[in-house]
Amino acid sequence: MTPRILIAGGYGLVGGLIARHIRAAGHGVELILAGRRPAEGEALARELGAATAHLDVDDPEPGLAAVGPVDLVVAALQDPGDALLAATLGAGAAHIGIVRTAETMASSAIAVCAAAPARPALMLGHWQAGVLTLAAQAAARAFARIDRIELAALYDYADPIGPMTAGDSAGFVGRALIRRGGLWTSVDAPEAVRQVARRGQPDFDAMPMGVLDVPSLAAVTGARDVRFDLGTGESRGTQAGLAASHDLFIDITGELEGGEIVTRRTTVTDPRGQAHLTALGVLVGVERILGLDGGLPPPGGLAFPESFLDAWAALRRFEAFGVRIETETTP
Repeated sequence: MTPRILIAGGYGLVGGLIARHIRAAGHGVELILAGRRPAEGEALARELGAATAHLDVDDPEPGLAAVGPVDLVVAALQDPGDALLAATLGAGAAHIGIVRTAETMASSAIAVCAAAPARPALMLGHWQAGVLTLAAQAAARAFARIDRIELAALYDYADPIGPMTAGDSAGFVGRALIRRGGLWTSVDAPEAVRQVARRGQPDFDAMPMGVLDVPSLAAVTGARDVRFDLGTGESRGTQAGLAASHDLFIDITGELEGGEIVTRRTTVTDPRGQAHLTALGVLVGVERILGLDGGLPPPGGLAFPESFLDAWAALRRFEAFGVRIETETTP
């Protein structure tokens, strides 16, 4: 049977790009773009051969019942009370969420475990829906031991953001979870600013955020020091006179297989900006959950990108959509 995917917030900036990526990938799936004002999604639905539906995230069960059984719900919007998550799992569908942080993850994780779902609930509350973690995980494989991982993202004000991201921005600066000396600590972001250097471009100041990349990468690499920082400035794209890009920087310090201690930087750049990159992170999750990547559909339960997705395969997928990935080593 043809898989049915409901994208909650499917006609917003990120949700619309998720739908476009699924169609661009050539998957013969049924798409439903849902939200409180479905009329706003009709033009996009006609373009993509999709349907629209009314869905209120605060009371999602009537909306889900009206569209009938679906295989996957992608929540490209806020779900502050986990109502959509619970309704999705209760209806027997898989779930992808992209808004949880290290601070807000607990309620969602407990809800998933309590539901014991037959299909996956994939938590992509990482930066750019897991893209940063997957790129760091792939880069980490060159090391025999990892001591420190410093992650950074540069947001360019010329890069459009949707209402959901704009609403989240108030929480971008506050207390942040980092790994320091093998211990978890919460720091005040304005008091923990660091400067991120760029080759051939101005340095930029960045402040820590409590994204899920930090505990994810600490768990899979064993690094005693892990942090993620967000800064603003002119991106590679803007400085080249083009559209604003979204630029990610991954600095890993540790011992290579031959014994040499180095710091290796991996830079990930999406010339089409942060929303485009976030939607790509969701795309690889959609493909894995439904077996559209050629593999067998996975079992149910709580899932995170670092253990659920193949990092190398994901990077190749991102590159196919125009993302640039570069690596350089500093002895």
